[in-house]
Amino acid sequence: MELVKLTHENIDKEHICCAISNNKDIQVISKKNWLKERLDEGLVFLKGNVRGKCFIEYIPAEYAWAPVEAEGYMYIDCLWVSGQFKGHGYSNLLLDACIRDSKAQGKKGLVILSSKKKMGFLSDPKYMGYKGFQTADTTEPYFELMYLPFEESAPLPRFRDSVRGYEDLPEGFVLYYTNQCPFTAKYVPLLEEMAKSRNAVFQSIQLQTREDAQNAPSPFTTFSLFYDGQLVTHEILSEKKFDKILVSKGL
Repeated sequence: MELVKLTHENIDKEHICCAISNNKDIQVISKKNWLKERLDEGLVFLKGNVRGKCFIEYIPAEYAWAPVEAEGYMYIDCLWVSGQFKGHGYSNLLLDACIRDSKAQGKKGLVILSSKKKMGFLSDPKYMGYKGFQTADTTEPYFELMYLPFEESAPLPRFRDSVRGYEDLPEGFVLYYTNQCPFTAKYVPLLEEMAKSRNAVFQSIQLQTREDAQNAPSPFTTFSLFYDGQLVTHEILSEKKFDKILVSKGL
């Protein structure tokens, strides 16, 4: 499979894989605008030359929109191969390309957000372990920071202290999100309207800068929903799934 790297010159015409709609769709516009602002910071979006979910997105950890301390590492935002593209070795192809590029840039290794067991929107810990990644740090309720050092002397990455406790979060629902994932542009407004119609206490906080994201209370800054100071889910919710949560809270 041919791999295509997004640039300022081709980003407007290239399909970005995780959002299938046309370029006028709010999800596509939101994601591409976010990417454009990151390209000059060293972000790489490498995709298969296909129309579907087959890509890897990574950035120097100092510029990652995640509360991690991993100076000198490359942070993988997303590695996603799904549907008809699974089972053909494309995940290996993409990850190996990232490794070669990161080594060429003199990076100390790779870091990626995972979980104790396989969960949606997080890297598969079994696959990452198979590729040589190890757990560098953990935080509640299930997040794991995995890393692949390029040399034995590489320092151990860690989560920032902002993810260690949620005591200061207000009551009710609090949603932290960014435009890093195109789906938030569609679903966050829908969730806001649902919460309003049910008289639920609901506050959405868009993390609009790298500094905000690096000091967020959840390792997964793309989407993290809290209720009364406890993480409910990091998985981007459809209306049906949010309805179940509202009902469980008596709303």
